[in-house]
Amino acid sequence: MAEQTKTATLTIDGQSFELPILSPTSGPDVIDIRKLYAQAGVFTYDPGFTSTAACDSTITFIDGDKGELLHRGYPIDQLAEQSHYLEVCYALLYGELPDADALEEFEALVTRHTMIHEQMHMFFRGFRRDAHPMATMVGVVGAMSAFYHDSTDIDDANQREVASIRLVAKMPTIAAMAYKYSIGQPFVYPRNDLDYAANFLHMCFSVPAEDYVVNPILARAMDRIFTLHADHEQNASTSTVRLASSSGANPFACVAAGIACLWGPAHGGANQACLEMLKEIGTVDRIPEFIARAKDKNDSYRLMGFGHRVYKNFDPRATVLKQSADEVLELLGVENNPILQVAKELERQALADPYFADKKLFPNVDFYSGIILEAMGFPTSMFTPIFALARTVGWISQWKEQLADPQLKIGRPRQLYLGDTARDYVDIEKR
Repeated sequence: MAEQTKTATLTIDGQSFELPILSPTSGPDVIDIRKLYAQAGVFTYDPGFTSTAACDSTITFIDGDKGELLHRGYPIDQLAEQSHYLEVCYALLYGELPDADALEEFEALVTRHTMIHEQMHMFFRGFRRDAHPMATMVGVVGAMSAFYHDSTDIDDANQREVASIRLVAKMPTIAAMAYKYSIGQPFVYPRNDLDYAANFLHMCFSVPAEDYVVNPILARAMDRIFTLHADHEQNASTSTVRLASSSGANPFACVAAGIACLWGPAHGGANQACLEMLKEIGTVDRIPEFIARAKDKNDSYRLMGFGHRVYKNFDPRATVLKQSADEVLELLGVENNPILQVAKELERQALADPYFADKKLFPNVDFYSGIILEAMGFPTSMFTPIFALARTVGWISQWKEQLADPQLKIGRPRQLYLGDTARDYVDIEKR
């Protein structure tokens, strides 16, 4: 529980109300308004909840001014450089980095749950062949509650644990199957001899007709993308999962709601928008034209993949992912890929331009993740499903934390009503 350090005084029509101020371990103080309506008869007004703390949490902390992202207190750059995705999953789920035995047990547990119920294969085939992979994932993940009845009771600690492992383990399989279905290729079963990221790449790109060996550089880059997207505090999709969870919904329904929210172009679709921008630019010689437009205050055009709503100096995830992008492009080459040529040159010119430096418009994680996924051979339609795959552990960690919170209440935002006041019904012949 946060410590109350001081109070704020709110005066309405000459009457004063004392509001507690709570101090977190990191970040700004929070004014506690839980009793405001009962005491003063007023609500607060905060569209987008950008100045409202709806929960307390010990999972992830962001300081946008410092460019800081911590998972359970561990800096994201250290985790991305020295750790790997499943170890980060363990820390998010259980609060601490595991020792060697605990990590081995956790990895084995996840590996043994990567297969999905065989009848779910038929469920996939109910979608049109041209269905977007995100549409497929929303439906399939929501349908998991129809296949895994033994892990939907949120009041049972063991069932909550089983559901958590199942979601983390099966999401790569579901995402890969959504991809395979969208391109008309047969599903590929997971393999227990591959690690988490390599297994996902194998399920996406292998075919029965020939062997496919996952390049370790690509697997490492994929693992970093997963790690850097694992959780990001109380964003739109995480808040959606928490809101759905507050009603007592089962974990599969809650995560399906999170996937649906993530699908929005203002949230999970940013890296896809970045690649579409690069395709619009088309060739290296047109880059100055688009940079000039971005700098023109009378032109509404802006470069996608630059700057961030939360991070005001730099995106700490982008710093790490740039290294992976360089490694992947060196491995796969950019000479024959005009999109990647444009990306590299746009990055160079933007970083060298004082305009972008002064405005803190540095390439963000969406810029580099889009470049990597494009180079690997993923279509833009798979960018957001991969994001959803990576973010699942964050959603589940937040879901578990909320269910354990003794202050849990069903989410019920208030409103500033501006419609008609009470009026009498008029018979239809008199209207």
